[in-house]
Amino acid sequence: MSAYMAILSARFRMLLQYRAAAFAGFATQLFWGLIRVMIFEAFYRSTTQPQPMQFSQVVTYVWLSQALLGMIPWNVDSEVRGMIRTGTVVYELARPLDLYALWYTRAIAQRSAPTVLRAIPMFIVAGLLLGMQPPPSPASAAAWVVATVGALLLSAALTTLMTLSLLWTISGEGIVRLMAALVTIFSGLVLPLPLFPNWAQPVLNFLPFRGIIDAPLRVYMGHIPPAQIGAVLAHQIGWTLALALLERALLARGTRRLVVQGG
Repeated sequence: MSAYMAILSARFRMLLQYRAAAFAGFATQLFWGLIRVMIFEAFYRSTTQPQPMQFSQVVTYVWLSQALLGMIPWNVDSEVRGMIRTGTVVYELARPLDLYALWYTRAIAQRSAPTVLRAIPMFIVAGLLLGMQPPPSPASAAAWVVATVGALLLSAALTTLMTLSLLWTISGEGIVRLMAALVTIFSGLVLPLPLFPNWAQPVLNFLPFRGIIDAPLRVYMGHIPPAQIGAVLAHQIGWTLALALLERALLARGTRRLVVQGG
């Protein structure tokens, strides 16, 4: 376990060095967040029907989703992709470490470090100037921290799934684009999931994607009461474990069939 913690720490600190990219991403997310808030404001001003979320909650939802945008699993580890394409992945196979745990650990760092760099300034700016509200109670804040950890574990599992797909593909662009589309729509990044039609709610609540963005954000706002954090965490951890079992099976099959030129 200490080896994986050392890898996580080293990878996390290395990714924290990309401050210029984080600042550019923050500026882009700030602009995009303003556009989304204006769209939702126009919607709420034009409708007379009662909505499942108040406009102030939607504003907070938008800024929280922008703060946690780096947690979305819509790309793969570029270094691992390069290893698989060039054949140097054999060095990974030769390490005295569990390959799945190694790649999963790298995925946790990949999803968390950029999120930290962008989330801190987003919380400050949106909280002071752009209408993002604090949690309604300390219990909601604590439950949000727990749900965010669960979201990180689930996001890392989905990232690892995309990485493993590279064992069967040439470039990996197909699975990356597919995952990006699925997560963007079904996690609540485009539209808060409570605003979807009632007939879609059972499917949205079952799919793993809500555990990445929608569930933690609604826990933060108190839209999901702190008493229900157990159900949220069970959904996140259940999907994480299910994906881990699938991915280990895929990795075992992939490494048996892996062919590296020259041997």
